[in-house]
Amino acid sequence: MKLTQKQREKLWGEDGPYSEAWLIFETRILDDSVSRVFINVEVHLNPFTYETIKKNRKLFADDPLIQQVLDHSDYRGQPHGYVTCAFLTEYTDDSVMEEAKSHLEYAKSTIIKMHKFVLASINTDRRKRN
Repeated sequence: MKLTQKQREKLWGEDGPYSEAWLIFETRILDDSVSRVFINVEVHLNPFTYETIKKNRKLFADDPLIQQVLDHSDYRGQPHGYVTCAFLTEYTDDSVMEEAKSHLEYAKSTIIKMHKFVLASINTDRRKRN
């Protein structure tokens, strides 16, 4: 696929897709003290990747993680892309952190799988033109 300037901007990366997986501590403060702490795993997908995967959704019918990303992401504008929460639980003990790290790994591998598909789509068309 030959990318337009607008499509390249939606990739966020200079030569390929760029997305993020965040591990966030949320400190909730009620009145004058900390009431609870949560751990959140959040995924930020560049718009081009999300839109390309969504157009080809049937190819990922057997991948529940990709289906969840497509079903539960909200578009937050060009700077933030498509955002979804992959994990959110109150931090009560170290087992929660271990679970969060596991979800972070799932999020990273899912993003990489989607990026590989997008890169293959872009590169296939480049080879056809050359």
